[in-house]
Amino acid sequence: MTHPARLILPALRAGPDGSFAHESPAIERALALGVGGFILFGGQAQSVRALTTDLVRRAGRPLLLGSDLERGAGQQVTGLAELPPPGALGWLGDADVIRWAGAVTAAAARSVGINWVFAPVADLDVLPANPIVQTRAFGADPAAVAACVRGWIEGCEAAGALACAKHYPGHGRTAVDSHVALPSVEAEAATLAGEDERPFAAAVAAGVASVMTAHVAFPAFDPDGRPATFSPPILQRLRRQLGFDGVVVTDALVMEGALSRGTAADGGVEAVRAGVDLLLYPKDPVAVSAALAEAARSGQLPGERLAQALRHYDAALARATRPAAARASGPYETTDELADALLDRGLLRGAVRRLARPIELLPVDDDVGGPYPPSPADYLASRLAERRLLGSGGSRIVLAFAEPRGWKGRAGFGPDARALLAREAPAAQLVVLFAHPRLAAEVPGSAPLLLAWHRQRLMQEAAARWIAARTA
Repeated sequence: MTHPARLILPALRAGPDGSFAHESPAIERALALGVGGFILFGGQAQSVRALTTDLVRRAGRPLLLGSDLERGAGQQVTGLAELPPPGALGWLGDADVIRWAGAVTAAAARSVGINWVFAPVADLDVLPANPIVQTRAFGADPAAVAACVRGWIEGCEAAGALACAKHYPGHGRTAVDSHVALPSVEAEAATLAGEDERPFAAAVAAGVASVMTAHVAFPAFDPDGRPATFSPPILQRLRRQLGFDGVVVTDALVMEGALSRGTAADGGVEAVRAGVDLLLYPKDPVAVSAALAEAARSGQLPGERLAQALRHYDAALARATRPAAARASGPYETTDELADALLDRGLLRGAVRRLARPIELLPVDDDVGGPYPPSPADYLASRLAERRLLGSGGSRIVLAFAEPRGWKGRAGFGPDARALLAREAPAAQLVVLFAHPRLAAEVPGSAPLLLAWHRQRLMQEAAARWIAARTA
């Protein structure tokens, strides 16, 4: 029988220079264990392509190579196309755009050797206080989100990459981020089954290759309060009620919601026993591998359950290594055109006829101060500077940044950002909101407000084009 280390997917992170050279010792250890693949973070197109080629060469066998690509392959890999966040795609309400977005993501991922896309988010954006879902979800309406999830998966898998519906049975009702604690959702079973599970049922109907579990407790589904990742009754619901027969993968095992069950090694064994197939991003793959092997030897991990997990892995691997599809065609030639279309519809209040040069930018950045720096906030300024539009004395534009970041422990703007907005927004000629549209209610004054959704480069550069086109 194949060693249970095949069920482990360690993480590899690019360094500040965009390369993975510093990960060579970790790669050597992981491949010696016989891991089934990796999750990749960061890098440039050239370095990621070189990495994935080298991993397969050194392993001497195919691997599952996944990445979090909710906003397109460019979310992780510099040089590949970004897409707006799922909330923006759902807001457009165009099924062709959704399917195209999945296909564009898959094609770009396969171009650098990534064959497993950890997307789409199938959670519902139903709790304004949720600190981590927000624009990552397609929306709040279960039927609309289900349609988006299905279309995105169909596009992604037709273009040659595995899709992954996450985070089952739904992270949308949590007021706590599972990165920092174990949330518990107190909704009734009928609500969870009729609303939160609906996008996952659509994913299964679409033939999704994989489903990712939530490190969240759902007492209505499991009275013992076990997180879904470790819950036999919740995982049995996925298999029996929803009829899913693909790979079940954990969310990252370095998250506090997972570590609430003990060490990653103990948690890994418990998760596989409960019905999970693959273990994503444990901090110590060697310890997890040893724990799985010992549990299999002692009978703590039943041989039938281990064999089932390995069969699911083998089936996913065969599916992930199919030939990639041709370039995806859709309603837009480029993702820049999609971003421009979003901004053309993005004025949430007021009207903007002409802006006066030189433009003065006033950033209000709610995303700084945590353990991980956010992406740069100066892409917009750089594009306007290239057009010689920056300075002082003309129109003043407030740039308000607020994305879902786990360390905040909240949704919305924090006190420092609110104070700065109170001082600057009322007198501005324009406010550009790089955040969830409901945060418009937190921007004081009556200045025109343009919705740009996210601080990513794609949306900042689209906002620069929008501003430049209206500057005299």
